[in-house]
Amino acid sequence: MKIVVAIDSFKGCLSSKEANEAAAAGAKDFCPDAEIRQVDVSDGGEGFTEACHASLGGELVEMVVKDPLLRPVVAKYLLQDKTAVIEMAQACGLWRVSEEERNPLRATSYGVGQMVADAVRRGATNVIVGLGGSATSDAGTGMLQALIDAFAPHGRWDDIQELKHVSFTIATDVKNPLCGKNGAAHVFAPQKGATPDGVIQLDSRARKFAEMSAKHFGFDCSTREGAGAAGGLGYAFMQYLDAAQKPGIDLLLNMVHFVELARGADLIITGEGSADYQTLMGKLPMGILRQAEGVPVCLIAGKVGNREDLLQNGFAYVESINPPGLTLEEAMRKETAQHNISQTVRRILLDFY
Repeated sequence: MKIVVAIDSFKGCLSSKEANEAAAAGAKDFCPDAEIRQVDVSDGGEGFTEACHASLGGELVEMVVKDPLLRPVVAKYLLQDKTAVIEMAQACGLWRVSEEERNPLRATSYGVGQMVADAVRRGATNVIVGLGGSATSDAGTGMLQALIDAFAPHGRWDDIQELKHVSFTIATDVKNPLCGKNGAAHVFAPQKGATPDGVIQLDSRARKFAEMSAKHFGFDCSTREGAGAAGGLGYAFMQYLDAAQKPGIDLLLNMVHFVELARGADLIITGEGSADYQTLMGKLPMGILRQAEGVPVCLIAGKVGNREDLLQNGFAYVESINPPGLTLEEAMRKETAQHNISQTVRRILLDFY
């Protein structure tokens, strides 16, 4: 029996690695001789760097950068040969600021630019940036300023030479444009602490910046899918660095050659904290399903909604790991979640075989 386990992190509870290990333990309990292949995964947000490192190897580089409020913090990125994998949330993630501190009118993406500059100085010519979980909504102006400070101090963007032969890819499933009712500010800024007036200010700032940039370059990326990702950081990468945009899970699965890894498997087990209609809109388990190539895919989650829709879209099993009546507080305990994942996988395999 060959089983592939590729479960997303259960935010605030388990990392991808921890969830995978719990699922593998359940599979081994059912069949001690089973071949279990674990793939740490992320869609570009939390855990993206560590997932890539677990699969690709390379060096985890630690450095001091500015957080969203310009305080020094230690962030890390992956350097593997000439490829750098950067998780922008390491520098300006929402987790870096307390609820009381959240204010996207002040928060900056400067630290992301510092990480990019460091990677390029270390020889990276291919930079992949995972966008997700940002505390910012500055349209990437902070990131761009950091690059100017690094490579053209007292100069202008056009004076930078070091980035001309570097290719950039942003990993995000966000399809929102930069501005407007479906843009970065209106859709995402309220959850980052923006007031209704603040949302209007942020959208106006982004629109003016995009207009100025379009006039300078002669083209405009602000309406492209993904421009609104990470508070408009996606826009800055596309407009100023000609970045390609790809779904984060597809990028990761392609890097680890998931199709070949899963070939001949009897079952693929994937999962996430909450599975519902949003899963069908391109979240991580859908990326796994797309590359399963006929192998049955089981989806487990802490909470399940729209189960029939998920089954009709191709998942062989859709199961909640939590028994009825379990409190949220208890369900969020690491030991409880690990136990419930193991037991759920064992139960599924008993049914499957």
